[in-house]
Amino acid sequence: MESLPPGLVELVARHEASILSEWMTIQTKSPTTRADLITEADLREESRRFLALVRQAMTSGAGDIHASAWSEAREFLAGLSASRARHGFSPSETLTFVFSLKQPIFNVVRRDMRANADAFADSVWAVNDFVDALAIYTSEVYQKGREDVIRRQQQEMLELSTPVVTLWDGVLALPLIGTLDSARTQVVMESLLEKIVETGASIAIIDITGVPTVDTLVAQHLLKTVAAARLMGADCIISGIRPQIAQTIVHLGVELADVTTKATLADAFVVALARTGSSISRPTRKA
Repeated sequence: MESLPPGLVELVARHEASILSEWMTIQTKSPTTRADLITEADLREESRRFLALVRQAMTSGAGDIHASAWSEAREFLAGLSASRARHGFSPSETLTFVFSLKQPIFNVVRRDMRANADAFADSVWAVNDFVDALAIYTSEVYQKGREDVIRRQQQEMLELSTPVVTLWDGVLALPLIGTLDSARTQVVMESLLEKIVETGASIAIIDITGVPTVDTLVAQHLLKTVAAARLMGADCIISGIRPQIAQTIVHLGVELADVTTKATLADAFVVALARTGSSISRPTRKA
């Protein structure tokens, strides 16, 4: 809708307080209200601010919510949607905030315009139009916010699933569990290289005992990690080479000739100690 009915604009401005009061009642009684995630005082303040911005935008007469007059209302909804996405509100719980504004506006329109059928119909259509448009905009922003949250959580999980630990002076270990894809390989590289710089380690053990399968792509990722570590001055040992994985690597024709491999992390640790000139001996039993 290009422009709003003048009577509707004046009506909302005149009954703003009563609209807010009824809107709050509807929201607090709604089954989608999350009292555990937002207090009634905060909900009232959000509702008051948004209604004021809607009334301000309506004063321009513009019915298109993408017009410049609605920019502050859109910015408010963008912030609210992103915040609610981060705090665990569902899409329906977030959209209820916008959709529930219809009823109190409808009620004042019905009370003041029922004697004028044309004005009543125009106003009801206008309210439906701009509130629905605001809800669609809110949904789009909420979805983007949820996607950002999911991406951040995935990144955090990747970082948590690739810990680099110091086994010995100059010896690092990177135990891998789960599938090794391109995104995770990047995190693995970054974590390992940062630790190499931090500790000055000369040997890094990459343990793939927890990697379920090794295909050509996984092998290439491992080789890239080894190459990156070497550029930082650290040699790599790959441990956890089970019989099935060894056969797969041979069948795939993956060249690991210049990479030291061991069946277990313990075996790799022994090699690492020898290369650093260290050793561990069992204590002599007393007679």
